[in-house]
Amino acid sequence: MTNGFDNGKYLSIQSSHIKERIAQFGDKLYLEFGGKLFDDHHASRVLPGFQPDSKLRMLMQLSDCAEIIIVISALDIEKNKVRSDLGITYDMDVLRLRDEFMNRGLLVGSVVVTHFNGQASAVAFRNKLEHMGITTYVHYTIDGYPNNVALIDSDDGFGRNDYVKTTRPLVVVTAPGPGSGKMAVCLSQLYQEHKHGIKAGYAKFETFPIWNLPLNHPVNIAYEAATADLDDVNMIDPFHLEAYGKTSVNYNRDIEIFPVLDALFKGIYGQNPYKSPTDMGVNMAGFCIEDDGICRKAALDEVIRRYYNALGEMAGGECNESEVNKIAMLMNKAGITTANRRTTVAAKQRKDETGVHAAAIELADGTIITAKTTALLGPCAALLLNATKHLAGIPHDIKLIPQNMIEPIQTTKLSYLHGKNPRLHTDEVLVALSMLSIHDDNCRRALEKLPELRGCQVHCTVLLSEVDRKIFKKLGVGFTCDPVKKG
Repeated sequence: MTNGFDNGKYLSIQSSHIKERIAQFGDKLYLEFGGKLFDDHHASRVLPGFQPDSKLRMLMQLSDCAEIIIVISALDIEKNKVRSDLGITYDMDVLRLRDEFMNRGLLVGSVVVTHFNGQASAVAFRNKLEHMGITTYVHYTIDGYPNNVALIDSDDGFGRNDYVKTTRPLVVVTAPGPGSGKMAVCLSQLYQEHKHGIKAGYAKFETFPIWNLPLNHPVNIAYEAATADLDDVNMIDPFHLEAYGKTSVNYNRDIEIFPVLDALFKGIYGQNPYKSPTDMGVNMAGFCIEDDGICRKAALDEVIRRYYNALGEMAGGECNESEVNKIAMLMNKAGITTANRRTTVAAKQRKDETGVHAAAIELADGTIITAKTTALLGPCAALLLNATKHLAGIPHDIKLIPQNMIEPIQTTKLSYLHGKNPRLHTDEVLVALSMLSIHDDNCRRALEKLPELRGCQVHCTVLLSEVDRKIFKKLGVGFTCDPVKKG
């Protein structure tokens, strides 16, 4: 889709700003990386033009002086929290992240398990890492955190935590997702480094909320929707307003923790170099939005997508009603409903017309293509065929996959694999198209149009199968679905 964000400008001014912050401190800088170092698909959705690996590309420029600490919460290990974009648990993602970083020549020094309170699952995970030769530390739950500053800034608070040994001047602290305890690890290390006679500083690289956009800008509202399970709330930074008389946006956890950081810096250095949580940040993304209208629309689309995702998770017992209600409230604040998503309206209209479940896709030029469930194909499989035929200029009445080829596949699914659904999924349709493309020019032309689906939006009136979800993700298609299980 059309870009609204200048990624080249972002790489240039953001890397320069981080280097300036590193130079501000002495022996060591702990740089908390909020969000995802790569695979930052949320940022690429709400800021069209932002590349998912932008932060990683900047970090690689500093690889000679940097090492990485990966943080995971024992609470997330215990409840098997899953990364919705990748479909893997946070503990599995720790290993994936480590491999990805090391494959790019980056040093991963250790893993820190936070919110540790003796949880059996966390102990087992730590043992697993140590058997793999991965240095692992634990940081404990502190009563009254973050408000009990006297306890936190003491040997019974941060002093109880393992001291994470590092070897390089820039220490990047990252995690599979939000709420993992990255900031607490950084602050704990400031306390511990001081005990070891090392002068260390702290900075925060958090893309969202974007501090120099209005509080209720759709991009910032989309961040609240993305973190509805954490109860994050965007707020005007009161410390920044008091210190400078200027309005900036931050969020509740950073504002709540600022007195702790303030007390730590004053206790260690006699003064705090930061007057506000906003001062701690190094985010320059707000200066790189080149078309505000495009980013606003993309962000509003993301809020609706998050709403449907929460509805689906609630239907599967993976989230509670409060998350759904919070996103519904954010939609109301933004003045939107699900009807603002064109594919939602089109899919439901096709369902009403046909009496069966349907799906719709919005192509890059705004064209809406729909498909319905048939005896041979699921709605998403039929939609892929209809969309690629349209893009390739193939008449709609031409059948790319003949019925006599689909029926043997159905027999295998039902009789030999003991399945219950005879209809072909998206992956099975693509395999069939690939086989036929050897001799059928229409199938070949349809397959060649698959890359043009990247960035397009889909809605289905029934919950998608895991197979269809994975195919859409691989194609780069954004999708939503009603929380209705197949009958």
